[in-house]
Amino acid sequence: MSKRYRVGILGATGTVGQRFVQLLEGHPQFEITAMAASDRSAGKLYSEACAWKLPGAMSESVRDLIVRPIEPPLDCDIVFSSLPSSAAREAEEAFARAGYPVISNSSSYRMDEDIPLLMPEINADHLGLIDIQREKRGFGKGFIVTNPNCAVASFAPPLAALHRRFGVEAAIVTTLQAISGAGYPGVASLDITDNVFPYIAGEEPKVETEAQKLIGTFTGIGVQKADFTISAQCFRVNVIDGHTASVRVKLRDVGTLEEVVASMREFPSLGLHSSPANFIEVTDEPTRPQPRLDRDAGSGMTITVGRVFPDNVFDYRFIALSHNTVRGAAGSAILNAELLIDRGII
Repeated sequence: MSKRYRVGILGATGTVGQRFVQLLEGHPQFEITAMAASDRSAGKLYSEACAWKLPGAMSESVRDLIVRPIEPPLDCDIVFSSLPSSAAREAEEAFARAGYPVISNSSSYRMDEDIPLLMPEINADHLGLIDIQREKRGFGKGFIVTNPNCAVASFAPPLAALHRRFGVEAAIVTTLQAISGAGYPGVASLDITDNVFPYIAGEEPKVETEAQKLIGTFTGIGVQKADFTISAQCFRVNVIDGHTASVRVKLRDVGTLEEVVASMREFPSLGLHSSPANFIEVTDEPTRPQPRLDRDAGSGMTITVGRVFPDNVFDYRFIALSHNTVRGAAGSAILNAELLIDRGII
C-alpha cells in the first residue's frame, strides 16, 4: 500500500477549495487533515464556514475539521493553495519557508523565473527549478509549484503537441470562459444572462505569456520560453463549467491535416492516479466540443479538441475545451502533487 500524505487546503471554503475537497475524497495517496481560510471562517467547523456549491453532499470526512488561519504551522505534509492572488503571495511563501511543499493554483508566482509552471504531461522536467528556487529563496525543504491559468490549460496542450512536432510560430486565441472561473458569487446575473462579457480583468496578459513558459525548455539553470507569439481575447460566457478556446496557429514546418491531428492524439498521458486515459482527445464530430457534453471527459482531466481544419490566414485552426475547475485548477494541482511524489521530490 502506498504512503498516504496529509493534505492542507488554503482557501478551503471557495470554489476551487471545494473542488479540491471533492477530488481528494477517496484518493489513495492523500487525506485532508487541515483546512485554512480567511478570518471570517477561521475557528468554525468546515461545515459551518463553507456554503457548499458543488453537486452532491460535502464529504463527511471534512465536515468537522476546524478551519484554521492562513498561516503555518498547519497539521499536514502538503499544502494545496486556492487563495486569491491578493493573499497568495505572502501566505504561500510563509508556508514554503516553513518547510511545506506548496502546490498552488494561484497566479501570484506563476511567472517567477525560479517557480515551475507545471502541466506534468508537457513539462515535467521543469521540476528542476525546485533546487534553484530553494537555493535562491532559502526555503530549505519547502518549495512552490504552480499550475497554469484555467484558460491556458485548455489550449496549451494542443499547442504543445504542435510545437513539439512542427514548431509553433504564432497563435491567435479567443477564449470563451465559464462563469465558475470567476468564483462565487462571481459575475452578476444581470451582466451575464443573455450576454457575452468581453472583458476579464488581467486575463489576456496571462493567456499570452503563460503558455510560452509552460511549453518552454528547461536549460538546467532556468526556463527558456518558447519563441512564439500569442494574441488573445478573453470573453466570459453564460456557461457554468468548461472553458472553450478558438485557436488559429501558424507553424514553422507545416504538416498535413492528418499529421496535425495525430500529433495531438498521440501526445502521451501519464500513469498517475489522476491521469486520464487520453490527455488530448480529438473528435471528428463537427458540432463538438461543447462544454456541457465534453467538459467531464477523462473525469474532467482530458482536453477535448475538435474542428481541426486548414486556416485561410494561418496554417490550421481548432477548438479546445477543458473543465476549468478540474483540469484548469484543483485537478491540475493534485496531478502535480502526484508527479512530485512519483519523482521522489515529496
